[in-house]
Amino acid sequence: MVLNGIDSITNYRYLLEGKRVGLITAPTGLTKDFASTITILHENFNLAAMFSPEHGVRGDLDAGAVVDTYMDPFTNVPVYSLYRKDSKRLTKEMLNEVDIIVYDIQDVGVRYYTFIYTMLYALEDCANAGVEFVVLDRVNPLNGVTVEGNVLKPGFKSFVGNYELAVRYGLTAGEVATMANDQMNWNASLHVVRLEGWERSMSFPDTGLTWVHPSLGIPRYETALLYTGTCLFEGTNCSEGRGTTFPFEMIGAPFIQAQQLADEMNAKGIPGVFFRPVHFKPTSSKHCGELCGGVQIYITDLQVLRPLEVGVTLLFAIRDLYEQFSFLPPVKEGSRPFIDLLGGDNMYRTDNMQAKQLLEQFAAESKQFAEITQQYHLYR
Repeated sequence: MVLNGIDSITNYRYLLEGKRVGLITAPTGLTKDFASTITILHENFNLAAMFSPEHGVRGDLDAGAVVDTYMDPFTNVPVYSLYRKDSKRLTKEMLNEVDIIVYDIQDVGVRYYTFIYTMLYALEDCANAGVEFVVLDRVNPLNGVTVEGNVLKPGFKSFVGNYELAVRYGLTAGEVATMANDQMNWNASLHVVRLEGWERSMSFPDTGLTWVHPSLGIPRYETALLYTGTCLFEGTNCSEGRGTTFPFEMIGAPFIQAQQLADEMNAKGIPGVFFRPVHFKPTSSKHCGELCGGVQIYITDLQVLRPLEVGVTLLFAIRDLYEQFSFLPPVKEGSRPFIDLLGGDNMYRTDNMQAKQLLEQFAAESKQFAEITQQYHLYR
């Protein structure tokens, strides 16, 4: 049986007893029996404050919504925002409320996913303030072996990529924290409550755990896997499936001919997937209410699938087939196009760049990243 960190918290009581505890969490902060980390810490320790990432500690806020400070109605504990318009950092005033901060959020193992930066920002802030930090570790649902993609370049940092990680980095949150604390010389008082029973080769279906969606856009394990590649479409004028029942599994746009694109992609013979032609009308986000043609991606073999290859190949196929395709402009003046922030580089927009060429560059970077990060592995 695989146990996440919160399932073993009674073995680590010495870390929290007698201290004012702060908690950074989200709806995935649950035991294997669905008991809330909030409730466990509130009933067994002095839960003095909570800190809210994107979506809120109870998941009642939309993606990108600014979080305000409020009192949690169930515990009467103050909840401070780590997703403010002006900052995503812990302030001195927040840190004065606690002696130790606990982090418990399910990660998806992909660089674009913002929770990992909430953790790293908080770890750095705690290091600077002399506040202890605890990661209740959780499984990497995509496994701890496979690494894909390029490593983020320093000039392309943002909240969808703020540390030099590969796209699919093959580490748990506890391992990322351990690596950053060492590489950045933060010297935080860091504790990782380790997983039990998890092996690096395990993907989520191997763990026996129940999937709890980490955000509304990632309803299924298969979504999280494909998100590794299809999140790139958030930087384009194509729908990434938001506003449908299959976000990040259906890709389309009003200008795409569904059968043509499906035939083109299936002819490429990408291992582990099949592309079905589809038509859909998103109920929100890009092309809301418009009929889109596109493809739905079906996973046929988890063992051989490389989802970043799927996303990159699909993106360049659409670019080459349809002149209406475009990358979105920067969100605000002076910033980089969103595809650059997601990509951690500007290679996607380089003239005459082809998918094969890009993937070859990625393979070299991911191999090197995997070799460097082995020293931070906490699990076999």
